[in-house]
Amino acid sequence: MIVFESPVAAALNHLLEAEPWARERLAPFAGETLELRLAPLPALKLAIASEGTLRPAAEAASASLTLTLGPDALAALPKGEDHFLRAIEISGNEKLAHEVLYLFRHLRWDAEEDLARLIGDAAAHRVAGVAREFAGWQQDAVRRLAESLMAYAVEEKQLLLERGAPEEQLLFLDRIGHEALGEPRSRSSPRA
Repeated sequence: MIVFESPVAAALNHLLEAEPWARERLAPFAGETLELRLAPLPALKLAIASEGTLRPAAEAASASLTLTLGPDALAALPKGEDHFLRAIEISGNEKLAHEVLYLFRHLRWDAEEDLARLIGDAAAHRVAGVAREFAGWQQDAVRRLAESLMAYAVEEKQLLLERGAPEEQLLFLDRIGHEALGEPRSRSSPRA
């Protein structure tokens, strides 16, 4: 489906064109096809061109490399790059997979530079700084919310057990089980 491939290829080519070393790493795989799967979206097929850029591949083209991002991959994204990469299912050409994952780890979009072309260096620097501060504030808010929810679940509602609590719970259950059966308490059970 060329509708989705064209914008994705254009965005990735924008990154590749800014970094000659990245195109050099992909060029040896010219003619091979990547397939990106992210349910529920249709699979994206991209062909590698001789200069190391990407173009939409024909629907009938067989993929040399398939990268499947399941629901667990998206959930792993906030945990960091390593968690995200471990959650991607990879099948096909191992050498190409190595290069694609290397590019994912090292190829970065310099949004500030692109913005500077539109509004100038000083304004772009200022806008990028505000965006970084906003992103930092969002991450901090998410972290604090997660900590608060965890504290609520453990302390207020006792939905979760604190560390060390399972042993105490087992001893308690053992004691009430023996009492219900009319058996004497075992020596390891704590006194009530």
